[in-house]
Amino acid sequence: MTFGSGAMTNSIDEIGQAQVILVSGSNTTEAHPQVARRIYDAVDRGAKLIVIDPRRTRLARHAHLHLRLRPGTDIPLLNAMMRCILDENLVDDLFIEMRTENYFALRDMLLQVDPGQAAAVAGVAESDIRLAARMYARAQRSVICYCLGVTQHICGTGNVRSYANLAMLTGHVEQEFTGVDPLRGQNNVQGACDMGALPVVLTGYQSVTDPVALGKFARAWGVELSNRPGLTVLDMTHGEQIRAMLVMGENPVLSDPRQDHVIATLKGLDFLAVADIFLSETAALADVVFPVATFAEKSGTVTSSERRVQLMHQAIKPVGAARPDGQVIMALSERLGYPMRYDSEAEVMEEICLLTPIYGGIYHDRLDPGWGLQWPCVDRSHGSTQYLHKYAFARGRGRFEPAKHVAPAEAADEHYPFVLMTGRVYHHYHTGSMTRRSLSLMRECGRSLVEMHPDDGRRLGIGPGDPVRLTSRHGSCSFNADLTPRVETGYLYANFHFPESPVNVLIGDASDPIARIPEFKICAVQVERETA
Repeated sequence: MTFGSGAMTNSIDEIGQAQVILVSGSNTTEAHPQVARRIYDAVDRGAKLIVIDPRRTRLARHAHLHLRLRPGTDIPLLNAMMRCILDENLVDDLFIEMRTENYFALRDMLLQVDPGQAAAVAGVAESDIRLAARMYARAQRSVICYCLGVTQHICGTGNVRSYANLAMLTGHVEQEFTGVDPLRGQNNVQGACDMGALPVVLTGYQSVTDPVALGKFARAWGVELSNRPGLTVLDMTHGEQIRAMLVMGENPVLSDPRQDHVIATLKGLDFLAVADIFLSETAALADVVFPVATFAEKSGTVTSSERRVQLMHQAIKPVGAARPDGQVIMALSERLGYPMRYDSEAEVMEEICLLTPIYGGIYHDRLDPGWGLQWPCVDRSHGSTQYLHKYAFARGRGRFEPAKHVAPAEAADEHYPFVLMTGRVYHHYHTGSMTRRSLSLMRECGRSLVEMHPDDGRRLGIGPGDPVRLTSRHGSCSFNADLTPRVETGYLYANFHFPESPVNVLIGDASDPIARIPEFKICAVQVERETA
């Protein structure tokens, strides 16, 4: 909506050369340790670090400025920062004139913002907001990194637009060592999106409603294609429109909100097939389970957060009856009446290059040896694109999209006095279907903990490690207490890696109306100590 592309504008290595690094909604040290390493290196070289996060994460302890906002208040905080930038004439007027549009809509909205009121909503001192604005705007090279703490809100789209507005307002985009860098939650999220694993696009973000793009794919595949956008994951697992489902490498029973709704939907299907490397909680409900190969048992490419396409080589033969995912898809396609045959992964990539302009020159023979290529790479003569929008934004001009505060779907009250936030821990990955099978990782973190401020623990008679039960408007589950000042009084934090403590039982199905991302980061709960 703002840049014309949703990927990292710049490369991971560039973060280490920035003068100011603004990290929001990202426990980077634990969720993206390789990115965190660049941040720490930059700080060691003299860069200033601003962290926007309700928790005092390990990264926040190294920050020059930690804005400990209330969850769900990014927009008022950022609007206050931008109002300060406007008031103190820190706007990059030339960049705005030459490269952007709709600036006056943003300016007119900002002139209505009262920084003091916005600071009160966010729970952050106005002086700290102004300091952050000056630090970010005055530097020649400032970069923004954000993750799921920004997007997993009912105002997630507005949050992302606001960070894009901040970058354009100060000209910190379209050049080296700057930009806006969304950190993907898993190793090939970027690649999956690039390959059309979104309900409204084909590969390379070519719209399913674009007759030219649709015609190109229809001719290549020899079939007629629907121009109707598909459903989001939330629509699929919380609706009644789906009769059969194939789930590949995903565990919605633990990762999607309202576990009761998800299980009821999956059990109500006429047919459920799951392709996975282990019998996950979702696979246990399936009519058919396809055992698929692990990363070490197959060849192919992955695309990282920085748009880098890298080639992986098979290291061992698939164990037992496991087969690579591509072979499962081809076999299913044949049985469904469409012959789909590729003799190699390289042949698949050649078709991707043919149909996907941003991947036009990314052939297997160019990826090996080396560190891969960053898209856009339009043909064989084109190299990596280190950073995006060098001469113009992907959509032409960057578009300012003003955003106003939207209150969270749930608020704490006398019955549910705590606000629960969710996230990850260093030693586990997603729903733990792989990492919980590692004895060494389970030795480091073998149970699900809920972080609670020591003052709240004393008030409720809860000690370190005590069993506690969290109850929301949607369900309840048990954890062990971790008393820590990482969270402030009235707030809790839990991970979602353990099926014994399925935190998604607590989460409602409120979501961003545009992206349909659930509001995982805010849930009102009550806490009680469990007795044996």
